[in-house]
Amino acid sequence: MQALERTATDDILDLFDGLMSALALRGEAKRRRERLRSLKDLDEAALLLQQAVRILLDETVPDADLRQRVLNSLGETALREAADAVQALASSDDDPMLQVLAGSYATVRRFLPALLNGLVFEGAPSAKPLLDAWHFLQQLEQPGRGRPKWAAAPAAVIPKSWARRVFPGKGEVNPQAYTLCVLDRLHQALRRREVFVPSSERFGDPRAELLRGEAWEAARDSVARALDRSTDPAVELARLQQQLHAAYTEVGTNLAHNTALQLLQADGQPYITLTPLAAQEEPGSLTHLREQLARQLPPVELAALLLEVEAFTGFASAFTHVADGQTAANDLPLSICAVLLAQACNIGLKTVARAEVPALTLPRLSWVQQNYVRVETLTAANARLVDGQAGLPLAQAWGGGEVASADGMRFVVPVRTIYAGWNSKYFASQRGVTYYNFTSNQFSGFHGIVIPGTLRDSLFILAGLLEQQTSLDPREIMADTHGFSEVVFGLFSLLGFRFSPRLADLPDQRFWRLQKEDDYGPLNELSRHVINARLIAEHWDDMLRLAGSLKLGKVKATAVMRTLQRAGSLSGLGRAVAELGRVEKTLYLLAYVHDEAYRRRILVQLNRGEGRHALARAVFHGKKGELRQRYREGMEDQLGALGLVVNALVLWNTRYLQQALEQWPETETALLPDDVARLSPLLHEHVNMLGRYDFTLPESIAAGQLRPLYNPENWQERFAPVE
Repeated sequence: MQALERTATDDILDLFDGLMSALALRGEAKRRRERLRSLKDLDEAALLLQQAVRILLDETVPDADLRQRVLNSLGETALREAADAVQALASSDDDPMLQVLAGSYATVRRFLPALLNGLVFEGAPSAKPLLDAWHFLQQLEQPGRGRPKWAAAPAAVIPKSWARRVFPGKGEVNPQAYTLCVLDRLHQALRRREVFVPSSERFGDPRAELLRGEAWEAARDSVARALDRSTDPAVELARLQQQLHAAYTEVGTNLAHNTALQLLQADGQPYITLTPLAAQEEPGSLTHLREQLARQLPPVELAALLLEVEAFTGFASAFTHVADGQTAANDLPLSICAVLLAQACNIGLKTVARAEVPALTLPRLSWVQQNYVRVETLTAANARLVDGQAGLPLAQAWGGGEVASADGMRFVVPVRTIYAGWNSKYFASQRGVTYYNFTSNQFSGFHGIVIPGTLRDSLFILAGLLEQQTSLDPREIMADTHGFSEVVFGLFSLLGFRFSPRLADLPDQRFWRLQKEDDYGPLNELSRHVINARLIAEHWDDMLRLAGSLKLGKVKATAVMRTLQRAGSLSGLGRAVAELGRVEKTLYLLAYVHDEAYRRRILVQLNRGEGRHALARAVFHGKKGELRQRYREGMEDQLGALGLVVNALVLWNTRYLQQALEQWPETETALLPDDVARLSPLLHEHVNMLGRYDFTLPESIAAGQLRPLYNPENWQERFAPVE
């Protein structure tokens, strides 16, 4: 019952968030339409008033005759009408949300009583005015006498931009405007976790599980050692100062020789630009190697590929029954592979069901999907595939798993659900979700998060590193611009990770320094912004406590990111983390503009993630590539199955590429290590994903042997029809 209560509470809050967002979008569209319709009247009124002002500014008109001259020329009635039109139509300093939500009270009123009586909200000290207003609305819903009067409504929650509409006169309150304002403030505070619901899992208090009191005192020294940090902020600030000075000196010294970097000025302000990286040339030996290896890969059905990888890794044993104590079903690996294929290819269980095979009947597959396939088992099975990939010599030639990239795949969700969001850029007029996933430099995907719509990536980027459950230990992560924020830089630094985003707006970035009097030569003007070191020193202990709580899994990274990035309930701590992030971002920017190899390494890893997305798109081909799950759990299960199947395909390709490379010296020249390092297992032309789903495997392959490679001279025979 407690688990169901948490789930139901999350659903209610997701529905509230989605409804308020939908009302805002609908109201904004209506406001824009009305604005366009009123522009003609506004222009006419403005032109008339413009003539009056010109007469007013005419120095040849005597002051005594000024008013009469204006009235005679333009007419008193026309002037009054023009002034009234400008007052009614011109934009004011009101909050845009006031205009957007103005016509939504009838909709809000339908669910407001249930929301007031059904959930208990708590908040940080800064949320007290909002909670007072919320309790006032709750009292208004109580039956009987003794309800408060609207004149007693708490006013502290109402910002100046709403004040004129909420309080039209002295002692007067507009109930509809007051209610809409409180709901809008609640919506925003809930998003940044300034207000939370104790009975919720995703909307709970992010501070509740932080180390504190005696627990923190006992753990402080061990946390500092684990993070390789000093408990003395002066020591840390001195280290950062030394790093900044060395980085600025290196970039300034080599500025004349760095042909890709230009230091320019616009409106007296310096900025930098970088020449885009030139395409990396591919030697003929690499092209030949790729072509020959691709021709040698044996053709395989995707169903048989999954069975073969299962025989090699035993990943199906990670799928356990949802109820403890259940005996393993007969031929469970066969059923598991069929369910995974159906979900990953987005084709449904009926397509892979076989009435003549007991393990593949439709009732059996449906039972297995309901009882065995869930986030926990998918995560455990995926860890086995990642470990299998990490143990292959060829994968180790690509990297040691210490580097990863993060990016999102967008999926249109055409069914009605509260777990999808709007974004015209990615979903046109429909809704969708983002599958934010993490790819190691060994091409394996080690974590994935389902995000409604397209929320800011930086909210989730740290969660992928802290919550992943594989043997990999990535210490550096690459991301696109959407994954960037100064808070992310600060938290990554505190936790011992390196954040390396690809920034699209480099000329707009600020470079920071710790001490105003430092001399950085040609970069002096560029680095004119000064870090608030005092803020870092004052909150250093809290920053270590936050990092230790994240490292030990006491608090969820996503909830912390929400509060810190919006400077909400954690007070000055969020700003202190951002100040540290500015130092780390400056160190990153200096390395980025100085080192071409570093920029290329970021680009290569991001390209690996994008290549993996292309492979996932090829696998997820059914139903127009649209995700048709209505509930978050179903989305997580299906996209988790997609990630697992892509990992299986990558692992299969890596094994066979490695076998072909072992035989290469017998027929070809010596292998170049640089060529091997630039190979990719993201191939699928030899894998049949359409139409045939034959879950049979030769005994030799099931026993662990590999399929024979094809002769590259006769590679077209792979696609000859079977007699």
